[in-house]
Amino acid sequence: MTISVVVHVANEDPVVCEVEKLPDPRDQVVIVHNPRRRDGKDLHYLEDDVSTMIIPWTRINFIQVMPSVQAEDVIGIVRD
Repeated sequence: MTISVVVHVANEDPVVCEVEKLPDPRDQVVIVHNPRRRDGKDLHYLEDDVSTMIIPWTRINFIQVMPSVQAEDVIGIVRD
């Protein structure tokens, strides 16, 4: 199961991507799959056919974990 995340790289636009598992604090790099901009367009600094990117922790400010589709189905707005 992949986890959708938004990686905030220093001095770059945020990168929307998927990870196999959340990174461990002892990891030195974060491996992401299907990197793209928030609007879905390709990243200008990657080649056209790149589907995996390795980002060193020293370049990452923070990572946002996006809610899964399953969680959105379970939690909803309750109306009376």
